[in-house]
Amino acid sequence: MYNNRPFIALTVSGNDPDKPGNFRTFECPSSYSHAIAMAGGIPGMLCEEAPETAAAIYDALLLTGGGDLEPSLFGETKLNDTVDIDPARDGFEMPLVRAFLAAGKPIMGICRGEQVINVAMGGTLYQDLREQLGFVHYDPKLRHFVHTTEGSVLRRLFGETFRVNSTHHQAVRDLGEGLRATALSPEGIIEAYEHETLPILGTQFHPERLCGDNGKGVTPDFLPLFEHFVALCRENAQQRA
Repeated sequence: MYNNRPFIALTVSGNDPDKPGNFRTFECPSSYSHAIAMAGGIPGMLCEEAPETAAAIYDALLLTGGGDLEPSLFGETKLNDTVDIDPARDGFEMPLVRAFLAAGKPIMGICRGEQVINVAMGGTLYQDLREQLGFVHYDPKLRHFVHTTEGSVLRRLFGETFRVNSTHHQAVRDLGEGLRATALSPEGIIEAYEHETLPILGTQFHPERLCGDNGKGVTPDFLPLFEHFVALCRENAQQRA
């Protein structure tokens, strides 16, 4: 932590080099780092190296969005061609989550990141909502309501119901150990969760895209959610100092 600002690690998406000898490259949308910085944290991108060292150095972890997880990680085979996996990313992020869990440091997951945490804690996923349930949640223009649970962080910050964005074709099916749903879509899809005792939270929607005026009055300004997470990181770091 520097000047009371916690260092928060961000995961990245990687490409699949087309030719032997080409190098894998990484990217991370600036909306994640911008949300963390606005909330008072110091963001830093990880590049699929040394998960245990990252957990020792950083104060917290933000798992970002991206492609789909390898279904074998939750005991299934690939359902259809919509499942777009990145084995290299899975191979880094699963031990990364376990390293931060072992260190007792806060973790936030967004979209894919929420799914990674859930699977790492023994949960499962719907591989394709359209085929398995008949629901379409992948539309950049869609803003649907969610209903929050009593006592949740989302209920305290934003109220009982509000709209969120929706750009996912997968979702949490069975929750991992210790996780409880804190927001549901009208169809009953889990849109957010918190851990019962650990500093862990996740959203299926993308709050980092809806900070400041980006919600255009249709959705809440989700900066308070990142401020909550940064405050959690700060408190955790102070306790460990």
